Amino acid sequence: MKISMSAAGGLFSTYSICSNAAGIAGNLFAFVLFVSPIPTFRRIIISKSTEQFSGLPYIYALLNCLICLWYGTPIVSPGIILVFTVNYVGAVFQLAYITIFIIFAEREKKLKMLGLLLGVFAVFAAVVSTSICVFEPLNRQTFVGYLSVISLVSMFASPLFIINLVIRTKSVEYMPFSLSLATFLMSFSFFAYGMFKQDPFISVPNGIGGILGVIQLVLYWRYSRPNEEPTRPLLESYA
Repeated sequence: MKISMSAAGGLFSTYSICSNAAGIAGNLFAFVLFVSPIPTFRRIIISKSTEQFSGLPYIYALLNCLICLWYGTPIVSPGIILVFTVNYVGAVFQLAYITIFIIFAEREKKLKMLGLLLGVFAVFAAVVSTSICVFEPLNRQTFVGYLSVISLVSMFASPLFIINLVIRTKSVEYMPFSLSLATFLMSFSFFAYGMFKQDPFISVPNGIGGILGVIQLVLYWRYSRPNEEPTRPLLESYA
């Protein structure tokens, strides 16, 4: 069966539109997650203290964004620029949060966070230099892809603690619906983006994230009470 050039072009155009739409949607939903800690850091700035908050989640998030950002660069994986953009924005936000945390933290926490931040940059530099100097383009994508999968899966595994707490307490106090929904929508969007791009390094970890997002939404429906309002994300309270 022969397909005309116009038909093939139409199919390609529709495919590209759907692919880009999924990637753009993922960027937008990720932005909701990136701005969610702003109330916490507004509180830190006003009180001029980091109180009992931990900076570790933002260190982990920065490392994850940097590795995935590198995976999305044309030199590693051509054609997935929307992976680069979302992680670039995410890295900027995480770096801003870490900077604020360091400014207002006590001396011991400040030194610890500075050491961890330098460690993140050292790991990222090692990943970049190794992938460029050691691997050819195809193997480079595989190498960085596996690192990004490990990083993403470890980040998506963090909701398991939240899920366990919700089940134990039968309360969604520390699992805001908006963040659970945004996590699910972002993961689903990038899962679709990875499927369109035929890139398992994108689709597999985000598929796992989507499943965990569904579990959170089901738990929210199961355990939410009419008068219960989530106070803050668990990540901020228990990290």
